[in-house]
Amino acid sequence: MSRGDRVIQPPLVDTTCFCRVDAGLKTVSGAKKFVPGSKLCLQPDVKPSIHPTRQKPSRGDRNRSQSPLLPGLPDDLAIACLIRVPRIEHRKLRLVCNRWYRLLAGNFFYTLRKNLGIAEEWIYIMKRDKDGKIAWHAFDPTNQLWQPLPPVPKEYSGALGFGCAVLSGCHLYLFGGKDPVKGSMRRVIFYSARTNKWHRARDMLRRRHFFGCCVINNCLYVAGGENEGVHRSLRSAEKYDPNKNRWSFISDMSTAMVPFIGVVYEGKWFLKGLGSHRQVLSEVYQPASDKWDPVHDGMVAGWRNPSTSLNGKLYALECKDGCKLRVYDETTDSWSKHIDSKMHIGNSKALEAAALVPLNGKLCIIRNNMSITMVDVSKSGDTTGATAEHLWETIAGKGQFKTFVTNLWSSLAGRSRLKSHIVHCQVLQA
Repeated sequence: MSRGDRVIQPPLVDTTCFCRVDAGLKTVSGAKKFVPGSKLCLQPDVKPSIHPTRQKPSRGDRNRSQSPLLPGLPDDLAIACLIRVPRIEHRKLRLVCNRWYRLLAGNFFYTLRKNLGIAEEWIYIMKRDKDGKIAWHAFDPTNQLWQPLPPVPKEYSGALGFGCAVLSGCHLYLFGGKDPVKGSMRRVIFYSARTNKWHRARDMLRRRHFFGCCVINNCLYVAGGENEGVHRSLRSAEKYDPNKNRWSFISDMSTAMVPFIGVVYEGKWFLKGLGSHRQVLSEVYQPASDKWDPVHDGMVAGWRNPSTSLNGKLYALECKDGCKLRVYDETTDSWSKHIDSKMHIGNSKALEAAALVPLNGKLCIIRNNMSITMVDVSKSGDTTGATAEHLWETIAGKGQFKTFVTNLWSSLAGRSRLKSHIVHCQVLQA
């Protein structure tokens, strides 16, 4: 097919630009400093009319004639009021009028919320049900309520081995993976917590699934994984810059690997997985030097999944039900420290801890039955393992506190089989 005959496919998801301040917010003092560039982003007409049109009024005339955000108040004072509305009500605010929708979809509104320290973090959980389909849920920890979300695009409703990461604090990306029919994918989409919609991003350079991924300095990194073909395991790695919407290759890994655990610690990306001969391998990537190195220290030897880093410390779960934390001690190069809740709840698949993520300065443990526990690790230095129970708090306890008899009867009756399980968990701020 020639270049001139190339068919332009329609976008999978909404590509409406939401990266600029509303043109009507000219009364806001210093609004432009929150927006990169000096020009406002104006979308081209999707379907120009074939009929003559009347001359449009100038932008200044439109600004003077449009109604204020809140009647009787200047726009800067109205915005000062609106940014203090709790996040749980933002979905309703977008429905009031076009100006409110554009305000809540732009960087300016949420930059103010973040600078004032009133931005809220929600937990987003993706689960695979018993039919193999992906469903997802959002949890508001402030009100302890589950919130509705738009469905996952069909390309990822049944995909396997896809990556999930958060960029800019409010964009949840899904990328790569294996479609049950089409095989490995390069596709990249993202959900915006500001617009409550899915959008399309630039495809990856290589098709891959079951790979490792992380975020460093608001750039997305992927490495390893599998692909169809003679050489299934991959050594290649690539990086995505959301500001440029562009992927670029970085240095290849030392050896091909299918990672099963990864974490960013002290600005370096640690990966552990299986090589082409099913041997366990560990590597570390340093973005500053764009270099991969094998690693065999005590941190990797005692490393378990799930794990995460918070405030310069590395944490991992000790037991399957997530009721005991391990802390990496860099001075001894070992996982010798523990934070124990002294409240173990069982070994069933439903009670298994599937994710460990930072939330509002604490660690959040999410189990397959959607129960959520918070651990205030900032105070763990003042306690010993025997007196750390008060650091643990359950904020979503669905199915968590089954009695021993109930668990026993469920096992005997065969009802403990896992009907669904968590595949990804992230935190978005808005």
